[in-house]
Amino acid sequence: MPPRQPDHEIDPLFIERRSPRAFTGEAVPEAELLRMFEAARWAPSAYNSQPWRFLYALRDTPDWQVFFDLIVPGNQKWVKDTGAIVILVSNTQMKVGDELKPSWSHSLDAGAASANFQLQAIRQGWHAHGMTGFDRERTITALNVPETYRVEAAYGVGRMTEAADLTEEQTAKESPTGRRPITDFVFAGGFRTAGE
Repeated sequence: MPPRQPDHEIDPLFIERRSPRAFTGEAVPEAELLRMFEAARWAPSAYNSQPWRFLYALRDTPDWQVFFDLIVPGNQKWVKDTGAIVILVSNTQMKVGDELKPSWSHSLDAGAASANFQLQAIRQGWHAHGMTGFDRERTITALNVPETYRVEAAYGVGRMTEAADLTEEQTAKESPTGRRPITDFVFAGGFRTAGE
């Protein structure tokens, strides 16, 4: 597979992060997963509100099937070989002083925690594949999510299958994806044209 090539010098960790669909089926030790959540803990958030909550099930535990059944069939095909399933939710309210107020940035803050979580997974030799292909409404009920929380994303976490061990069909799907150049989304002084 061709290497990803950044246009500017950055830490290789950002290029190594990707979302494979071919996993080895190896269980993720809980201590390893907790290290990933520890990295998420240190993400920035408005008023230090830390609105993110990570709910998880480890492979071969009673909770696994509950989490697995929330995933859409197309994603279940590869999630079945991950070692953990994680659901990220964020609190839509935050405390400012003694007052509870709506949080404008709860999803953004949860996204920062998500990035930390995924990058730490890479550092530990695992991969976290984020997805929106799961039943968010059933997640609320099945996982007892409080009404002030928004269900954000699901992740399959596991050990990525080595390229040499991929089937022909998997090889076609496992090529690392590229990214648009920063000139497509970075604008000095504001948007160039309305509606961009």
